[in-house]
Amino acid sequence: MPLEIGEKLASAGYAVFGMDYEGHGRSAGVRCYITKFDNVVNDCSTFYKSICELQEYKGKAKFLYGESMGGAVSLLLHKKDPLFWDGAVLVAPMCKISEKLKPHPVFVSILTGLEEIIPKWKIVPTKDVINSAFKDHTKRETIRNNKLIYQDKPRLKTALELLRTSLSVETSLHQVTLPFLVLHGEEDTVTDPEVSKALYDKASSVDKTLKLYPGMWHGLTSGEPDENIELVFADIISWLDKRATSKARIESFLPIPTYKRSNLLEFQEGRPRASL
Repeated sequence: MPLEIGEKLASAGYAVFGMDYEGHGRSAGVRCYITKFDNVVNDCSTFYKSICELQEYKGKAKFLYGESMGGAVSLLLHKKDPLFWDGAVLVAPMCKISEKLKPHPVFVSILTGLEEIIPKWKIVPTKDVINSAFKDHTKRETIRNNKLIYQDKPRLKTALELLRTSLSVETSLHQVTLPFLVLHGEEDTVTDPEVSKALYDKASSVDKTLKLYPGMWHGLTSGEPDENIELVFADIISWLDKRATSKARIESFLPIPTYKRSNLLEFQEGRPRASL
């Protein structure tokens, strides 16, 4: 996730914390190698709860923010501790891998048989996700030039873990109970917009909002033309403001499960109201 996203939320008055998953960004580990998705969720849970325990953030509202794979992490963090978080913003969440990008079932069967033999091999046949996710050509090239972003084929174990996780999240949407805003581009071919609709329909949450953007792709906050990005952020901040101020007007706090495991990034401007 680009730093600009955290900066935009910070400029709106929110304290923002994030982490790179193990093997992602600046964190240590084999590049983009996930042996168990639960490890990612547990790392995030430990880190964000340690922030919440700091004296300056005790008593503040706590919101999760997740894009794509981070959306799945956010939902699993909520599932792990259903009453801890005060809400979530989910941008094109990975609740299901699009049929247009998912490997053929025959390949899935073959690769599953090889999973424990060659787990780190980059052999999973997938389309170019950057081309599929980022509509704006200039922003797409900026992403391509970012050396921290993994652009090779997915590793076998990682791809299968993502597939299993997306299927698991899809079957447990009814267990979602926290307030949430889910946003999705209607032309997204990376994560299926229909599953965001299913999340909205099946979630048990009383406070839930679905925003669909005609003509927009997967990268709602970083891959669209500037005017589209501003529209998306206006919707996000409006939703957060209403819920951050409704909680007895206390100051609040927001974590973003997509930055680093060991390198803390913090964006603060003025007095923090909430955390993503």
